[in-house]
Amino acid sequence: MSSEIVVAEPTGEGTSSSGGRRGYVSTSRIPFTRSITYREHGGHRPEPFDSEKLPISLVSEIQKFLRVANLIEHEEPRVAYLCRFHAFAVAHNLDKNSNGRGVRQFKTSLLQRLEQDEKLTIEQRKDKSDIREIKRVYRAYRDYIIKHGECNLEDREKLIRARAIASVVFEVLRTVCTEAGSQALANWDAINGMSELFVPYNILPLDPGGANQAIMQLPEIKAAVAAVCNIRGLPFLEDIRRQKACMDLFDWLQFCFGFQKGNVANQREHLILLLANTHVRQSSKQTNRSKLGDGAVNELMKKFFKNYTNWCKFLGRNSNIRLPYLKQEAQQYKLLYIGLYLLIWGEAANVRFMPECLCYIFHHMAYEMHSMLNGDVSMTTGEKVMPAYGGARESFLNNVITPIYRVIYEEAMKNKNGMADHSTWRNYDDLNEYFWSPECFTIGWPMREDHNFFYVQSLNDRKDKNRHRSITTIQYKKRERNQNAQAKKREENENEKVEGAFRATTKEEEQKKKWLGKTYFVEIRSFWHIFRSFDRMWSFLILSLQAMIIMASYDLESPIQVFDATILEDVMSIFITSAILKLIQAVVDIIFVWKTRCTMDSSQIVKHALRVVFAMIWTIILPVFYASSRRKYTCYPTESDSWLGEWCYSSYTVAVAFYLMTNAVDMVLFIVPAVGRFIETSNFQIFTILSWWTQPRLYVGRGMQESQVSLLKYTLFWVLLLLSKLSFSYNFEIKPLIAPTRQIMKIGVKDYDWHELFPRVKSNAGAIAAIWAPIILVYFMDTQIWYSVFCSIFGGLYGILHHLGEIRTLGMLRSRFQSLPSAFNSCLIPPPSKNDPDKKIKFFFQHRFWKVPEKKNSFVKFVLVWNHIITSFREEDLISNREMDLMKIPVSTELFSGVVRWPVFLLANKFSTALSIATDFVGKDKNLYRKIKKDNDMYCAVKECYELLKDILDILVVGDLERRIISCIFDEIEENIRRSSLLENFKMSELTSLLTKCIELVELLVAGNEQDHVAVVKALQDIFELVTNDMMVNGSRILDLLCSPQHIDEEAHFVNPIEPQLFASEPSIHFPLPNTDLLNEKIKRFHLLLTVKDTALDLPSNLDARRRISFFATSLFMDIPTAPKVRNMLSFSVLTPHLMEEVIFSTKELHSSQDEVSISFYMEKIYPDEWKNFLERMGNKNSDGLKVENKEDDLRNWASYRGQTLSRTVRGMMYYRKALKLQAFLDTAEDEEILHGYDAIERGNDTLSAHVDALADMKFTYVVSCQLFGSQKSSGDPQAQDIIELMIRYPSLRVAYVEEKEDGVYSSILAKAINGYDQEIYRIKLPGSPNIGEGKPENQNHAIIFTRGEALQAIDMNQDSYMEEALKIRNVLQEFLENRRRHPPTILGLREHIFTGSVSSLAWFMSYQEASFATIGQRLLANPLRVRFHYGHPDLFDRIFHLTRGGISKASKTINLSEDVFAGFNSTLRKGYVTSHEYMQVGKGRDVGLNQISKFEAKVANGNSEQTLSRDIYRLGRRFDFFRMLSCYFTTIGFYFNSLISIIGIYVFLYGQLYLVLSGLERALLLEARMKNIQSLETALASQSFIQLGLLTGLPMVMELGLERGFLNAIKDFVLMQLQLAAVFFTFSLGTKAHYYGRTILHGGAKYRPTGRKVVVFHASFTENYRLYSRSHFMKGFELLLLLVVYNLFRRSYQNSMAYVLITYAIWFTSLTWMFAPFLFNPSQFDWGKIMEDWKEWNKWIKQQGGLGIQQDKSWQSWWNDEQSHLRHSGLASRLIEILVSLRFFIYQYGLVYHLDISGKSKNFIVYVLSWVVIITIFLLVKAVNIGRQLLSANHHFVFRLFKAFLFLGILSTIFTLSLICKLSLRDLIVCCLAFLPTGWGLILVAQALRPYTEKTGLWEFTRVFAQAYDYSMGVVLFAPIACLAWLPIISAFQTRVLFNEAFNRRLQIQPILGGKEKKDA
Repeated sequence: MSSEIVVAEPTGEGTSSSGGRRGYVSTSRIPFTRSITYREHGGHRPEPFDSEKLPISLVSEIQKFLRVANLIEHEEPRVAYLCRFHAFAVAHNLDKNSNGRGVRQFKTSLLQRLEQDEKLTIEQRKDKSDIREIKRVYRAYRDYIIKHGECNLEDREKLIRARAIASVVFEVLRTVCTEAGSQALANWDAINGMSELFVPYNILPLDPGGANQAIMQLPEIKAAVAAVCNIRGLPFLEDIRRQKACMDLFDWLQFCFGFQKGNVANQREHLILLLANTHVRQSSKQTNRSKLGDGAVNELMKKFFKNYTNWCKFLGRNSNIRLPYLKQEAQQYKLLYIGLYLLIWGEAANVRFMPECLCYIFHHMAYEMHSMLNGDVSMTTGEKVMPAYGGARESFLNNVITPIYRVIYEEAMKNKNGMADHSTWRNYDDLNEYFWSPECFTIGWPMREDHNFFYVQSLNDRKDKNRHRSITTIQYKKRERNQNAQAKKREENENEKVEGAFRATTKEEEQKKKWLGKTYFVEIRSFWHIFRSFDRMWSFLILSLQAMIIMASYDLESPIQVFDATILEDVMSIFITSAILKLIQAVVDIIFVWKTRCTMDSSQIVKHALRVVFAMIWTIILPVFYASSRRKYTCYPTESDSWLGEWCYSSYTVAVAFYLMTNAVDMVLFIVPAVGRFIETSNFQIFTILSWWTQPRLYVGRGMQESQVSLLKYTLFWVLLLLSKLSFSYNFEIKPLIAPTRQIMKIGVKDYDWHELFPRVKSNAGAIAAIWAPIILVYFMDTQIWYSVFCSIFGGLYGILHHLGEIRTLGMLRSRFQSLPSAFNSCLIPPPSKNDPDKKIKFFFQHRFWKVPEKKNSFVKFVLVWNHIITSFREEDLISNREMDLMKIPVSTELFSGVVRWPVFLLANKFSTALSIATDFVGKDKNLYRKIKKDNDMYCAVKECYELLKDILDILVVGDLERRIISCIFDEIEENIRRSSLLENFKMSELTSLLTKCIELVELLVAGNEQDHVAVVKALQDIFELVTNDMMVNGSRILDLLCSPQHIDEEAHFVNPIEPQLFASEPSIHFPLPNTDLLNEKIKRFHLLLTVKDTALDLPSNLDARRRISFFATSLFMDIPTAPKVRNMLSFSVLTPHLMEEVIFSTKELHSSQDEVSISFYMEKIYPDEWKNFLERMGNKNSDGLKVENKEDDLRNWASYRGQTLSRTVRGMMYYRKALKLQAFLDTAEDEEILHGYDAIERGNDTLSAHVDALADMKFTYVVSCQLFGSQKSSGDPQAQDIIELMIRYPSLRVAYVEEKEDGVYSSILAKAINGYDQEIYRIKLPGSPNIGEGKPENQNHAIIFTRGEALQAIDMNQDSYMEEALKIRNVLQEFLENRRRHPPTILGLREHIFTGSVSSLAWFMSYQEASFATIGQRLLANPLRVRFHYGHPDLFDRIFHLTRGGISKASKTINLSEDVFAGFNSTLRKGYVTSHEYMQVGKGRDVGLNQISKFEAKVANGNSEQTLSRDIYRLGRRFDFFRMLSCYFTTIGFYFNSLISIIGIYVFLYGQLYLVLSGLERALLLEARMKNIQSLETALASQSFIQLGLLTGLPMVMELGLERGFLNAIKDFVLMQLQLAAVFFTFSLGTKAHYYGRTILHGGAKYRPTGRKVVVFHASFTENYRLYSRSHFMKGFELLLLLVVYNLFRRSYQNSMAYVLITYAIWFTSLTWMFAPFLFNPSQFDWGKIMEDWKEWNKWIKQQGGLGIQQDKSWQSWWNDEQSHLRHSGLASRLIEILVSLRFFIYQYGLVYHLDISGKSKNFIVYVLSWVVIITIFLLVKAVNIGRQLLSANHHFVFRLFKAFLFLGILSTIFTLSLICKLSLRDLIVCCLAFLPTGWGLILVAQALRPYTEKTGLWEFTRVFAQAYDYSMGVVLFAPIACLAWLPIISAFQTRVLFNEAFNRRLQIQPILGGKEKKDA
């Protein structure tokens, strides 16, 4: 046996397959790895046993043994057998009765394998016994590990593999030796010396074996480790050392408090990395890095405990963080406190969403720890203070976290998946806010579980209180059930006893307990929330409206006239309205907090009562004073020239002055925000009393005032906006209606066209209301439009000042390219030191007017980074190989001297242009030189070509004579240039011929074929002859040199022609040239410079590459912080939540699809240039070659990187690590190393590369939270293997997932890839399921404990990043350290680029809409408005700030549906600061189909409606100052509410017009106006075309396009968007927002709507579109259409058509858009084949019976029931509102029946009653047909047909009789349809709202039948015009062009995609 062993490489052997259900010995896609081996064995090689698909209850215990067995099976079969046997023994001990799911099958399979291998492996055993065999293998691995302990990078993976195998073999050996007895244990001590050869680690290998790794050699890491290991002076050390020899502070905390092992290991590394990263920045000021400084620890203490100290201060408690006086001990204590908090946080699970609850826990545990450290004695027990819960295993989890978790869980279950009312259960915020009150300390420590906080009132308590049971009891009983059958019986008996005892005691206990319920806030479904949260805004708007109406009624000619005493007194009546509004506000407050009256503080109850009392007093006083003192005032004259005239006052004026005193105080606090901030945050009694009256005393929302400068900026913004809005409203909305209103009031209308219900109402109040109501709605809504206008102006100005879009085209890039190195060095290269005189100065126009001094290696670093960016473009297939060569910059030693050879694409056509200039030039050399020099690029091209030709010839020509000749020629040229005689001595006309010959020569050199030797010689001879004979005027000296060796007479004047032997002799030239990279690059570049023409000016040709490189260049000239060195930068993590989204497209998915074209086909057509580049990179001509050469995985990756997949996101985020490694290399490498390039160093496997990797690991962590990864592994889901392959491809990627075992145990696990497998690193047991609230924030929360660093970037699954953007991450992180304001930012916003907007028009619209919000919108929100929150996932969080304040999102079910924005709310309320930065961007995918977009819009609208109800919006609205409150409203829920108002405005206008028309008022008023020639009245009745104002909301998008693409292009794009029906899309989207926002506030039902991230543009069926849009759009569209038709029918006699068109054209557009937009934007909608398929599917769906298990896409009945789900749990008030709104449909019938000819113009109410008789008759007829169908259609079909015929004939005869007798006309029949159809629909809506009552009667089934008939009719009406248009082929072509115009412009192939399904079917 050889003593030297070798770690072999992985092999792909050993796979098995099975059909049907997958067995436990099955296919594993993991490449099995051959282990350390001595020799190859021949003979039988068994299949590897599947080590991946294991029972979930066993996987963590046995998987490692099975994996190692597969690794070593071929070399050490007996040891592999023993490993499997050991795994079987462990599995059997864990589950002896095989009760777990799949355990029995697994045991059977493994036992069969053991029986199969037993004899065979004994024969192959190399030693006499199994013990010796295992010892031999173990010693071999141990020796290998010792020998290669300090390995290089090449051997690192082998060493890790060896450690993993040795660790498992050792464990098997220990078990075998233990069972063999004492004889086998001889020499055990020698073996036991290396028991822990392999300890899985995350980043830091803290085990002894990892001490030599590069990251552990960093001095800052050493200093942090030493500090954490300092346990000197701690108590209980001897007790701990008995359990663990090597220990540190975390081991001590674990021993004392009972934390989990995985949690301790995780937080130990967490703290060490935090200390190291903080220390390395602090130590830059010091000389000693090897010892942890106090500055680093103090900085962390301040960050971690800022919230805790504020909490203690708020509650009036002393902090329990107590430090000793000795400096040496103080650092240890500080680390203990930080470690304690981290361990609490790391194990808190869902309690992490409750930061003040964590403060409470830490408060008591810190007290216990301090008491233990000091040896304090308890005053109650007389013994030393010990932890209340002890240090037993999992003590903290079981005793502290689980009871709190139980409360959270049980409260969340009462939510009923979002259907229960918010007031019936406590969410995370409610439970956390209990700890804002001193009452929380009554819970005690140890916590009293009988406290009311832990009591959860069941929703069914009134029915059966005895069924209340805690979740922990259920879980513990569930675990016991898995033992055996007898135990199960005993457990059932025990449960019966427990339940009996529980029933006996529950009644008494529940009488004592009390459900705390809500404490500070109750979420109630009501629109009054909007008024309550933003009452100051509504008061301002209402009072302004009243004042303007009063002013307009006086017909003021000048604003100064308002100071007239009479007018001013009337204007001041607004304060009476103000008092009434305050009373309403006080009453609304009481109504909304009524459910908290039992838990509310008594002082708050008193305050609410006093507010109502004072409001009532003022409501009485002000009107009394106003009435008593009206027109009774005292006046005093002022100066004669004063514009005030006389100054008058009255008692009412004095009362108003007293009334406004509180507002004066508020004004002072607003002007001086520092005073208000101090008052709100102070604990002085006087300030507490002052704050008590104005605001409730809450822990959050205090001290949010901005600085004076910020206040001034956003105040100026809103003052200008409000002045503009009010001026417009006064002059164009209010003032024009005053005169018509007076005229209407004077006109007396007595003759109505219907039975007037209120005939005694005077002044035509109905007409006035119909005219004014729409205008008032517009008045309240149009502030949103003005905000869009001012957003465009201010945002555009801000963008211009910050250089946005300075480089937006390739021409601009080329013109400024040579300034890029200077800007790059200024931004992205760290200065040598903080005192560097060359450090850039921060001032606004720094990049325009200040040039950065160039350093020695400044150009080298830029060139290296630039080339890496271009290489990344090539790796992403954005550019071809040729484009890469044209864009790269050569690297050479010349760079150190400042000489840069610019990329060829920059110099394209410059050399040929220079030749053309020189060829035709006439004049002096100086003029030619000046002309060429004028274009620097041209000069560089000429100079470089000359030098390259010289260098290449110097290498190519080796003959002495030839070299002398060439040297003489070049000397001659240079001498003529120096003497400015080049034009005299050289004929420039031959330059073109010389260029042709040079190109021929260079092409031969590029090819490098030996058979071209003669051709090279000939080319050289041609060039020589051309130069000497044709170009040189005096070439005799050169020719003389040629002839001198032949002894030709020197005086000869005639020179013979060139001898053929020149260059032809064997040693004359060196061809082929040496094959070196440098020389090949020179030749290739020379060839490109000579041959590249104008086409290179458009490089890169790929649009995305152009955009990215232009943005990167632009960002270098923006205001960016100076980048620190990688070692000194802030560390950060990236966290991506993943549920079931696509990881990577499988081969099957790529090539097949049932519903649409395949993904691969789609990608090839959508990205043709990238597909071509991919094939070039793969070396294939088509996709067939990829299959032949087994490159399917490359194809899968290529397609996945263009979809919205996890692999794309991971690749993008891992660019951060790649960029950091490159930048760390540039920071530390020497000039020579930089010259060789980073890739060469990386391949060299030297110490520098290891150091760079260590820095990258210390600074960057990427965690993907794949929540279902554990279950996917156990079920054999291919996605699990895809995730593992991602981890293998990116070794620094970490995956966090939740494991659920059958006994109800949940664990959070972190895994990484080791040896080709996923290796568990940390396992932290959870108190229960983590999925209690919203899924995404819960997913983030469980994984956030595994993140590292001081910053955290939340990245969603559909996002991407780029290499060039990743280079700027250091700069962005520096923003956290920039002291530009009072506090550093807590959230850094970044811009997004929507990468899915390049094909379809819808995707284009969506991308522009998103882009405008992510740029100009958020730019304005951050500065000057200061109300930016968290809107998406590129944002960077101050990680420590947020982990101590509840996390990066909120997770309460339903209310936190839009979980992201609540992180911004929370940060702002806790005095955080949110910024936005546009010099870095992240890619983001969006939905590309209308249905997906609509689902997304619905989800966002649902989220905004829940925000409206939330406490966060309420507190922001009440705590912000007035102008900041306006910003908050109009940028959050105000946008959606105003969208709803705009839709309501349309209805109010049309129903008002309907009232005027049907009642006869409009006709009477217009006729009166014409008789008296009153033009203003007619104008007022026709001035309602206000909808067009909404177009102004698109201004921000146009402005941003103008900034970044140029204003001409912006206008072109905007016009093109309108031609592509953008107005239709945005109008349709407006309807979506309004519908879901309004419905959710009233009825609830907010939920996450998965949109899918499909990449294929597909056709949606008619049925699917109808299901999605029937209630949100189609019904509303039909209603508007009906209103317009009725209005048109009855206004014709007195109103011209043009007026009708002007009034209603926008509403016609809206109506038709809502009805037909889904079909216009549906691909292939007008294809006749699709039409027929849709019709068949529609009929099948509408007739299919529903029921249990039938999905809504299969049956109309199931869909109809699901569509009403929001009404099932709706409250009584919401149902009443629904009924009242539905009553609008009855106005048609009431108005139209009086216009029937059959009515004989009767106005009697009997006419209306008779119309109901007709409706009842129709209902009875339908019911009769329905009953007949049920009774007769099956067995008596003929009778049923006779029955229907009899009814039909009876109806016809009745109509005929009525037409003869009562003069029933055809017009009457049409009018009846228009009257009765809305009535029927109204009755259906009322029945649905009253479903709990009607469902129990026979009316419900009738309602369902009637609703089905209505839906079928609407579907037919919608389908008919579509089918008709489908007959015209041009319609389909037009639709395709409209939908995919952008694709046509890019010459993409859309028709094959749309027709792909038909081709496949054919």
